[in-house]
Amino acid sequence: MFNSGRYAAPRQGQQPDGARGRAPAPEQREVKVVVMDEPPPAVSRLQAQRPVAPLQVTTQAPPPPMSVASGGEDPPPPAAAYPPLMQQTPPQPLASLNSRVYTNQITLCLFLLQLAAAGLAVGFFVYRAVKDIVQDPRSRNARREQSLLRQWLPPVEGAVALSIVLAFAWQKAVRAWPRAMVTVILWSAFGVTLAVGSLLMCFSMPATVGLGVALVVFSIGTGLYACWVTRRVGFTARVFEKAVQPVDKFRGLNGPAYLMVAAGFVWISVWCVAVIGAVNFRFPGLTILALVVSLAWTAEVMRNVANLTASRVIALYYLRGMQSSVQFSFQRALSYNLGSACLGSLFVPTIEALRILARGLNLLEGEDEFMFSCAHCCLNVMNAVFEFGNSWAFVHIAAYGRGFVQASRSTWNQFEGQPGMPALADADITSSVCFLTGVTSGALCVALAGSWTFVTHKHYTATVSLMAFYVGYLMTRIGMALPQACVGCYYVCYAENPRSRLFEDSPIGERLNKMKEDGQDAVGVAPTPRFPHQHVSAA
Repeated sequence: MFNSGRYAAPRQGQQPDGARGRAPAPEQREVKVVVMDEPPPAVSRLQAQRPVAPLQVTTQAPPPPMSVASGGEDPPPPAAAYPPLMQQTPPQPLASLNSRVYTNQITLCLFLLQLAAAGLAVGFFVYRAVKDIVQDPRSRNARREQSLLRQWLPPVEGAVALSIVLAFAWQKAVRAWPRAMVTVILWSAFGVTLAVGSLLMCFSMPATVGLGVALVVFSIGTGLYACWVTRRVGFTARVFEKAVQPVDKFRGLNGPAYLMVAAGFVWISVWCVAVIGAVNFRFPGLTILALVVSLAWTAEVMRNVANLTASRVIALYYLRGMQSSVQFSFQRALSYNLGSACLGSLFVPTIEALRILARGLNLLEGEDEFMFSCAHCCLNVMNAVFEFGNSWAFVHIAAYGRGFVQASRSTWNQFEGQPGMPALADADITSSVCFLTGVTSGALCVALAGSWTFVTHKHYTATVSLMAFYVGYLMTRIGMALPQACVGCYYVCYAENPRSRLFEDSPIGERLNKMKEDGQDAVGVAPTPRFPHQHVSAA
């Protein structure tokens, strides 16, 4: 008799109703099926990254899970077992090139106060000289000032004009014939100073003889120095040649140097008239000395402003491949970076003087214990000074807007990061070459102004000669700021990015490789006092 309910066919592996009272066979078990929806095709990429468990069949006494979709293969491990996606480290941000922070503000304030005081003093002394001549032309002070204006001022102004011509000529010659000019400058400094010193001695006056002897002694030292650095001349000439090549890519890059030379000419011309007025003031010696120191600082700041302008343009070309605006760089040098220029103008000449002193003591080093101690003491001082203040700092000041001390440390640390680079940079004679151009120009100005004054008024020959040498040196150094900045950028930018395509055939890289292969010092000559003997081998 059939049941009134629906007939249910027995499932495969399931006993009929009549057998329900019997225990099931051992091999038969009740099975539960769990079905999970298949993800749509739109999320296939997401599924590839975060896989979802597929359709699985489990039992009450679950065996190892079986994947229906994979045909019985083992399922993939859980999502936690997958390694996380690779996280790329973001590139380090480049240093900012548009810093708007005024660097070395204390030094900047001191310079501006000095400049304002010097301007007031110059204006006062000029007014005093003109007033004495106009109101009381027969007075003793007026007659003395008139004599100075007629006999002292024209030769000095002629020397200033000659120095401008020489400054432009030296810069043009170095840019046109860089390899030849290194040798020409070294030996012309020796020959010109020797000739001018002999000329002053021929005037047969005590003051002029003293100046002549000083120039002759200096010329002898210059000749010995030229012989000492003979093996460095070739390398320096090649660096000069490579360093000045980018100048032609930037129109008007030498404009700031010419502008600073013109400003220096105006300032020195007014300054000379102020010196005439200061002669009749109280304590004339101290007053004129203060004016001389002020002029030296001001002219050095002018030179470094031109240096910073060229350094920014050339450095950004080497480091970033940028065509920078010369006008914008000049504005930054006169505003944000002026404080560093002021501090560097005080620091760098002092460093150069200490460097010359250290080299002299290093030559005197021998068996004498006192001299031995002094030489090594100066070496230690130079090690400390070069880390916190050096002429290479102007490149980072111009490019990154850093302070003078910070820029000095960063540039020198970059040199120390390249094996052999500190010794090579310390052995560079570019600063000496630029210094000797100023000395040569000063000596030529002495020849002009001294001869002129000796013919017109012998009494002022020594004073005019000394003043002509001073202004001739200052003006030429301002004009030579451009090639010196180019060489500084070439060294510093190579140390920062030696693999740049702009340095593929760099003489610096060739020299460093040769030093590494041969195990020699930077130039193959006696070591400079910046590095002790145990670190640098002599030839």
